[in-house]
Amino acid sequence: MTTSAPLSKCCTTGSLHEGEAKGEIKDIGDISTYFAYPADRSTEKAILILTDVIGHNFINAQLIADQFAEAGYLVVMPDLFKGDSIPINRPEGFKLVDWLQNHYPEQTEPIINTVLAEMREKLGCKRIGGVGYCFGGKYVARYLKGGKLDAGFTAHPTMMEPTELDGVEGPFSIAAAVRDFVFTTEKRRLAEDILDKKDIPYQINLFSDVEHGFSVRCDLSQPRQKFAKEQAFVQAVSWFKEYL
Repeated sequence: MTTSAPLSKCCTTGSLHEGEAKGEIKDIGDISTYFAYPADRSTEKAILILTDVIGHNFINAQLIADQFAEAGYLVVMPDLFKGDSIPINRPEGFKLVDWLQNHYPEQTEPIINTVLAEMREKLGCKRIGGVGYCFGGKYVARYLKGGKLDAGFTAHPTMMEPTELDGVEGPFSIAAAVRDFVFTTEKRRLAEDILDKKDIPYQINLFSDVEHGFSVRCDLSQPRQKFAKEQAFVQAVSWFKEYL
């Protein structure tokens, strides 16, 4: 049994948020990457954002990256899909199963490895926190160990395996939705059981009135959804303030 289910329709649907991105797109090797900088331009403490399937060009994700930068972190958000991200509210007939064939760990991890090496060796990042939304949550779990990520946060992860959670070696925080057909109640409790047996700090916050994807793609005109999204961000920043 996985601790979160495979990708489904709810991983690609949601609302487009309004705002103007403050960061910039630059390449790390051949990997298009969104960078957002703190006011002092420091790179010592950094956040690596591993996105949902809509990718690093999604304005919602860029606005979140800018928020982390405003909180004092260098933020690096790479294109995990080599230009093959999925448009929000994808076209009718789009087959997630077919898309996923090109985006398993063997295709995704070389991208993450390259970006982490750039952050550690060239950008001078001494402490790196991983933020994973949906698709990206699996990889925060996989990389939350010595020499990779120092602390982790994920909201409504997909495809996360028990062995990946069991391998986590650093502080891990999870934001979950009460109505989530991917990170279900059963799978959330399995994740809790696994983490509770480990000698690491962990946190699982459950938000009412929201569904899978709420921390990135919720309807901001709905007050309870807006509050949950904002509080999930506060959860992440508080976690990194303590453990990063």
